[in-house]
Amino acid sequence: MKARLRALLNRFPRLKAVLKGVKRRMVPDDGVSTHYVELAGDQAGSESVRLRQAWQDDSLPARQRHLVDAELAQFRSGTPVPVFDVLVRSLRDLTDGPAPFSLLEIGCSSGYYAEVMQIANVPAQYTGCDYSAHFIAMARERYPERQFDVEDATRLRYDDAAFDVVVSGCCLLHIPEYAKAVAETARVARRYVIFHRTPVVVGQPDKYYRKLAYGVETIEIHFNEPAFLALLDRHGLERVATHTLDETIRQGVGSASRTYVCRKKAT
Repeated sequence: MKARLRALLNRFPRLKAVLKGVKRRMVPDDGVSTHYVELAGDQAGSESVRLRQAWQDDSLPARQRHLVDAELAQFRSGTPVPVFDVLVRSLRDLTDGPAPFSLLEIGCSSGYYAEVMQIANVPAQYTGCDYSAHFIAMARERYPERQFDVEDATRLRYDDAAFDVVVSGCCLLHIPEYAKAVAETARVARRYVIFHRTPVVVGQPDKYYRKLAYGVETIEIHFNEPAFLALLDRHGLERVATHTLDETIRQGVGSASRTYVCRKKAT
């Protein structure tokens, strides 16, 4: 029954977004992100600086992993998990069948997308990086056969064009200097870049929020979509596909969560 209901809601993303909002209001402490407070003007800048290191909190890996393990169990059983399905489909569309390719995930947290790719038989030679040493420690424990590095997304230590595919794994929204992170993501990619689960707004400027993520106070940025796409273009990335996970737009104003698939332009 749950699987049928989930499949039905996935066919109607607008209804799904409305129901998620109702649930958030009725059960505010349940889920990944709660207690959103919109920030404006100078407050957005000062709070971004204050909360820049929030994801270094040592309580986050265990809290996140509890939810992730449940999603992995669903995915392993064949139950659709939209955020996993979208990335797997994107990678399959870009790559050549069973031929292996090198992949870097920036913002990998505990490395669970390595397991997603293994379950889905995606032949990625996976490397993960995150700026939280606590997340990387868990990733190395969970997946000792994979490479995991502590890295800052705004100044990566990898060589230019080091990976066939680079996935920005839902981390830009927590990085005040996100333009630098986009530049670094493009630099280390050889062929393709995927900005996975990117929150955007339409008909509005960038929006900044203070929120609780797994109970820890953090910052979250929702990007003006045309400006964000222009930023990708300036860094030599040509968008080849867009996958929408959630969307609520009325009369040209609203918000969405999207995965952008890009090809590096020839230089």
